[in-house]
Amino acid sequence: MKNSKRLNEMSSQDLEKELVELKSELFKLRFNGVTGGSDNKIKVREVKKNIARAKTILRARELNG
Repeated sequence: MKNSKRLNEMSSQDLEKELVELKSELFKLRFNGVTGGSDNKIKVREVKKNIARAKTILRARELNG
């Protein structure tokens, strides 16, 4: 809940930057999982949910004008 409130308070430009950072983090986590590094499935799930939250907020703003 804390994350979605923080994301809602961000401007659209900041939210897009955050989305890029989250996608980059997800890539790194997946890469580490495949190469035998840290197997942190909980963190991957958390990042994926945050990406979905950011996309949802951006889409809602787009529809509302």
